[in-house]
Amino acid sequence: MKVEGKARLIRYTADPEQTIALAAKLCYSGDEIDDLIEKIGEKDNAKFISLLTKMNHYSPFEHASFTFALEGVSRALLAQITRHRIASFSVRSQRYVSEGEFNYIVPPAIEALGKDAVNKYEAQMAQMLEWYREWQQVLGGNNEKSNEDARFVLPNACETKMILSMNARELLHFFSLRCCNRAQWEIRNIAWQMLEEVLRVAPSVFSNAGPGCLRGVCPEGKKSCGKAAEVKAVFEAVKNKAN
Repeated sequence: MKVEGKARLIRYTADPEQTIALAAKLCYSGDEIDDLIEKIGEKDNAKFISLLTKMNHYSPFEHASFTFALEGVSRALLAQITRHRIASFSVRSQRYVSEGEFNYIVPPAIEALGKDAVNKYEAQMAQMLEWYREWQQVLGGNNEKSNEDARFVLPNACETKMILSMNARELLHFFSLRCCNRAQWEIRNIAWQMLEEVLRVAPSVFSNAGPGCLRGVCPEGKKSCGKAAEVKAVFEAVKNKAN
């Protein structure tokens, strides 16, 4: 069955903006930590966090962590997203969980070709499912031992689910790369959803997040998509939706 990618923020550091502000203030203050906690809690920390961003003082951002549930994403996306090494991943196992009725992702480029192309793609998914079940039975049925080898015939389109955690500093880096138009479509879609989620709970931290063209000249140089205005419009729409 066809599924579509969805990212949900399910856990995060309590008062992430206060946590970041506290960590940064501690670097420059002789006050006791309890006194700093009280002072930070009485203030709106948006201006201070903006100052930290302008100073490129990002180490305090590492104290705020965000955990997402990702569903309806492909094994192809898994190969990309795990390249972000300053993160934690827990992924549904294809050894311990049978893929006897696997869901799959249909690329937009195939959908754009029309119904006949989609039908052909779905038939190919059905054929691979048949091969998978066949190898399961040959290798001993629906169990861990047979699953681990039967899965070799499964496609990159096969859906997976995962729990993903990143700190705020790594998320800013992630958004700068994966919200860019040059990022692959699936991970870009997930990145924009994740950005919308964190903007709801830490708007000051992520007010300047997203691809480099939102903050100045596109860092892609000659490979730029040339659509900075459109990207800015997308960001504004995401920020407005989050508010």
